[in-house]
Amino acid sequence: MVQQDDPQKREITNRRNFSFRLNLFFFVTFFVFSVLIVRLAILQFVEGPSLREEEEKRGSTNVLIPPIRGNIYDSAGKAIAYSTSTQSLYYSIEPGTKKEDSIETARQLYYVFQQYGNPDASISLETIVKNMDLDYKKNTVSVPRRIKSGLSEKEIAYFMENRDHYKGIDIVEESIRHYDDSKTAVQLVGYLKKYGGGAENNLYKDRGKTDDPRLKYLQTEDVGFDGLEYIYQDILRGKNGLKTYPVNAASRIIGPPVITKPEKGDNIYLTINRDVQEATEQAIMDQLHFLQTTPDRERHRDNAKTGYAVAMEVKTGKIIAMASMPDYDPNIWEGGKISSDDYDTISSVLQNGTISPVIGPYKDPKEQRKHPSSVVFLGSTQKPLSILVGLNEKLFTTSSTYTDTGSFYYGKGASRRRIGNSKGHAYGTLDPASAIAHSSNPFMSKMVGDALYRKDPENGVDIWDSYVKQFGLGVSTESGLLNESKGVIGYFHEREAASSQSALILASFGQMGRYTTMQLAQYAATLASHGKRMKPQFVKEIRDADGKVVQTFQPEVLNTINFPDAYWKEIETGMLNVSVTEFNNAPYKVLRKTGTSQQQVSGALVENAVFIASAPAEDPVISVAVVVPEGGFGAYGAAPIARKMFDAYNDYIGFHGVPQKPKTPVTPPANGAGTGTGAGTPVTPPVGTGTTNTNTANANANANTNTGKAKTQ
Repeated sequence: MVQQDDPQKREITNRRNFSFRLNLFFFVTFFVFSVLIVRLAILQFVEGPSLREEEEKRGSTNVLIPPIRGNIYDSAGKAIAYSTSTQSLYYSIEPGTKKEDSIETARQLYYVFQQYGNPDASISLETIVKNMDLDYKKNTVSVPRRIKSGLSEKEIAYFMENRDHYKGIDIVEESIRHYDDSKTAVQLVGYLKKYGGGAENNLYKDRGKTDDPRLKYLQTEDVGFDGLEYIYQDILRGKNGLKTYPVNAASRIIGPPVITKPEKGDNIYLTINRDVQEATEQAIMDQLHFLQTTPDRERHRDNAKTGYAVAMEVKTGKIIAMASMPDYDPNIWEGGKISSDDYDTISSVLQNGTISPVIGPYKDPKEQRKHPSSVVFLGSTQKPLSILVGLNEKLFTTSSTYTDTGSFYYGKGASRRRIGNSKGHAYGTLDPASAIAHSSNPFMSKMVGDALYRKDPENGVDIWDSYVKQFGLGVSTESGLLNESKGVIGYFHEREAASSQSALILASFGQMGRYTTMQLAQYAATLASHGKRMKPQFVKEIRDADGKVVQTFQPEVLNTINFPDAYWKEIETGMLNVSVTEFNNAPYKVLRKTGTSQQQVSGALVENAVFIASAPAEDPVISVAVVVPEGGFGAYGAAPIARKMFDAYNDYIGFHGVPQKPKTPVTPPANGAGTGTGAGTPVTPPVGTGTTNTNTANANANANTNTGKAKTQ
């Protein structure tokens, strides 16, 4: 017999199970609600601010307004480069817009431009469609496209009144860069190119990496691409303005924008003195014309077609003049674009030949190989430093003498070589100072080069290298300019290919190193200051848009060379007595040294004119360096330029701080073309157009690597 369950017990068990399940349900419910409450608290108090920020981002969109670029002024406050505002029409492709709709908008814009625009600034329908970039070849969908710049007042008024009829259209104020018609220091100042035209791929590849909308670069904006425009890009640029539009979930604009105005860039004031600069530029061009046309057979030089000069203050390092001639009209870059034809016209003179190798104005590569670059051998301008090396290394004293017979020989047998003087001169008994004055190659070879080799055959070349680099030869001048060359030193190669003796002898009279005009100017100033190598200064101060000074620049000593005063006096005695006809009637005394470097180029021997000088001799204030490739003797080819530079400095600045020819003060202009203290009359902004340039700006940067000899005079 099977025992049946007790109904009472089963009822009790069921109640217990039900009670357990009910309690479990309430516990789970309580737990879930507790988790939800905690999560809500976290969302509200911890993650709330960031979520609200994200909501605001999704609820608005920023349209960047390019800033107005700061101006560049000369030392007197007259504008060299300045920006003017213009109104441009931009087109934004809204989400969901069909290509056909955009083309129809282009047709409407073309009609309006024809009706209300300036006929001289007309634009074709094809260009409008191309500028819209409907196939996204240049920009992403979110980037506004610039359709036309320089809108007329009638065009602006029409679009402002009929904004609702043109989807995606916006009028934006932006700046156009202009350059003074005088072409002052063109290569130093530099130029602008479109950020979206390739600049972002090299010089600006890192600057575009920012989340700050006020610092983000626009594809259509102009950016510095060379010279001071590039070095001071961040200071000159300013900050973007913003138009913040409210948008819905479909990213469509649903209300008027909140506008944050652009912040104008700061203005920079250069150390360049316009009068000295223009006198230098004119002096070079006059001298080139003279060399090419003079009937004097000794001075006539058909291939003297370029010239370079730098004037540097001895005590401050300020660059007063820096000329690379011929130059070009920088307004050709207006708008950040240039045609291929225009680029071909200026490519040979685009780079700054005072700091980098330039071979011009030859465009044909085959022709370029027949001529030297702007980086030339020192020639006899090396000799003051050679004497200092000899004195400091105790190779001779200030009273030592050497008999110059006109020749010095070294080597044996087939390797025996002769070192002679220019024109076969034999100068007889010479001390160190007179060796500089007469520019004796045998003295330098025997008393410096050969003597240093015999003192330390193993380390002589390294000792020489350490000296010349202290004077800025073979190292950077620290100017900060783009593409600055350190020069080309050859004594290490000569040591390996021939001997240390040969390397030191040839180096002693300027044959083993090719250097830039800027390096020569720094070297001359270092000699004049008794061993203080100054950093070149191009900017004396920076001011904001309101004229307030925000940064000044102080002289900076890069290194100091300590020699006894007697050594400096010895080279100055020699430099004072260097024969240069151009300075015979000068009302001031000049420390100077001429040089004529001979150089083998494509099998032909060319002579480059080189000259360094400092004045006034008793307390040098300004040093100059001049290089005229294929200009012949330094005394004939380069010294006349230096004389005009010294005269200009004395006339407009004054060796003792008092201009000999003071200029009549001018009234500062009322507009932005010259807002600095003492600004001159503003230049009327030129009107120009440009087409896309597919070339690079460095086509003429190849250095001439031919070797050669240095000849002295």
